[in-house]
Amino acid sequence: MSTLTDSLAGLDRYLLITADSHAGPTPEGYGPYLEKKYQSDYQDWLTWSVENAKIMKQVMGSRSIGVDGDPDVVGYRNWDSKRRLAETEADGVAAEVIFSNTSPPFAPTMHSEFGEAEAGEDLKRRWAGIKAHNRWLADYCAEVPGRRAGICQIFLPFVDESVKEIRWAKEAGLTGGVLLPGAAPGSTIEPLYSPSYEPIFAVCEELGMPLNHHAGGSTPDFGNYLPQSLAMFMLEVTWWAHRSLWHLMFSGVFERHPNLQYILTEVGTSWVRETLGKLDGFYDRMKYNDQCAEYIFGGPTVAKMSLRPSEYFARQVHLGASFLPKGDCDLRHDIGIDKIMWGSDYPHVEGSYPYTREHLRLTFDGVPEDEIQQMVGLNAAAVYGFDLEKLAPVAARIGPTKSEVAVTLNRADVPKAAYKCPAFENKENPMLM
Repeated sequence: MSTLTDSLAGLDRYLLITADSHAGPTPEGYGPYLEKKYQSDYQDWLTWSVENAKIMKQVMGSRSIGVDGDPDVVGYRNWDSKRRLAETEADGVAAEVIFSNTSPPFAPTMHSEFGEAEAGEDLKRRWAGIKAHNRWLADYCAEVPGRRAGICQIFLPFVDESVKEIRWAKEAGLTGGVLLPGAAPGSTIEPLYSPSYEPIFAVCEELGMPLNHHAGGSTPDFGNYLPQSLAMFMLEVTWWAHRSLWHLMFSGVFERHPNLQYILTEVGTSWVRETLGKLDGFYDRMKYNDQCAEYIFGGPTVAKMSLRPSEYFARQVHLGASFLPKGDCDLRHDIGIDKIMWGSDYPHVEGSYPYTREHLRLTFDGVPEDEIQQMVGLNAAAVYGFDLEKLAPVAARIGPTKSEVAVTLNRADVPKAAYKCPAFENKENPMLM
């Protein structure tokens, strides 16, 4: 870490690299990036997407996209590069890791932004739409060289094609690595512990492409039991993403690919210590206690694992800690400061924009400056390969000053609108939010 910090020596501002932001073009913006043979079908999809968007707007209102106001007004935050740059710089952010945020052509729903497959015969068109997104994203990131690390989408039903796409993404400069879709129960897609995905993991390790998994991935169909199904989604969404961790650990992915780096984003951090304790407990019983059921069921699997789950985590796993709450920050030493990568989640309604400075003051109150800088920038720079020498001048121009972040935030000064972001949660008195 010392070679990284040398680039920021003497800087009186923090370098902010958000490990969680989202972008994507308008439905019409995908057109130039879509293969010619799909253009006719694409026009039909455009008509459908317009009608679907109207329905979603009626159901979700202003909360379906952006941070305030009408979705038609704030949607530009996904695709307008100049306006986005102006807003993120005003928020103090120097660089971004960018996940998808708009559904590409032929997606089964208008909220299919993570490349997940569903049962059906339309897989080839779906894959074409995903590749169109990747090519748009490469151009979008190239508009601000060195400041946007775009994440390439792949498609689990097409393993060989995904491997080729990962190689293309490396050449195209999508330094955010690869988004690993989920495989929810009932989706007919093979689970992440299936050996069929081995070529994907192998090429990611070979090319040094980080492998990312984001909350919202792997969730099953909760059914149309409104409004209860929406509440169930919110209650369980992070757990379904957590699940990918033990799928990869116990299927031997981390064992076979010790240099593969895996990032779980927007899934919180407070769960880590307890979960790793449980996983280590299962591992120990499966491997050493020949009198228990865990040994019978799991022994052959863990026999191929040379490390305990907590050791794999220490070696290969990172957390995209979106809008890190103070309570989670207080547990940073239990989790590992080197594991936590702060994220603003721009432009989502729950993100910290445009109250990031207030969020930093609240979350990092009393935290040493070097620990803050590690979590809000240096960890992400190490994982995603950002050039700190190039980013240091940007941070010197726009970053929040260390002195302002050090000022304790009085909750009475928190704008009411800021409570859209979980970073401002008041566990002591929820009624005062």
